[in-house]
Amino acid sequence: MRLFVAVTPPAAALDHLDLALAAVRRGPAGPDDVVRWSARDSWHVTAAFYGEVPDGCVPALIERLGIVAAATAPYELELRGAGVFSHRTLWVGVGGDAGRQRALAAAAAAAGEELGIDPDGRARARAHLTVGRARVGSRPPGRGAGASRGRPGSGAPDGRTGGVEALVGALSVYVGPAWRVSELTVQRSEPGAGRGGGPRYTVLHTATLGG
Repeated sequence: MRLFVAVTPPAAALDHLDLALAAVRRGPAGPDDVVRWSARDSWHVTAAFYGEVPDGCVPALIERLGIVAAATAPYELELRGAGVFSHRTLWVGVGGDAGRQRALAAAAAAAGEELGIDPDGRARARAHLTVGRARVGSRPPGRGAGASRGRPGSGAPDGRTGGVEALVGALSVYVGPAWRVSELTVQRSEPGAGRGGGPRYTVLHTATLGG
């Protein structure tokens, strides 16, 4: 099964983001024909993505992640700013104690590596929460690799991908309320099994930080 480790913001933080996205969607940059918005119940900040994990390895992985959680003291994060990966994936960034988030991500990745599981390093390169993806459209010509790292490229946007870039601008000043990270979850991902053809995520295990 496809597994990942995530930190999920509490309802108050998600409510705040929901309101901000609703305002953006009402604006000229946010029609639903430009972006396929992620379902709120799928929102999370990925710490480590393991991909396909053999069923027999899952209990040992969960046990190691419990040790990681017990050794990690709670910390604070907030959602802020926005960016786009590969001109398609719209995300909201993570601020606050980002160093602690990176440390948790590294420890979660190491837990998988101990079992011979090779995590996807992109999951922890930049902490983020995915809020939508551009609908099918042509890639804008002349745009550099900077946009894949969440920074605007050098070309002029057009089509639906240009609409995603406009949304990044609209959300660039967003700052959500701080929240206390007190647990991590191990989740299963089933691509295409969720609403609207999106992925379905199922929580398999929750581990409390600090024991």
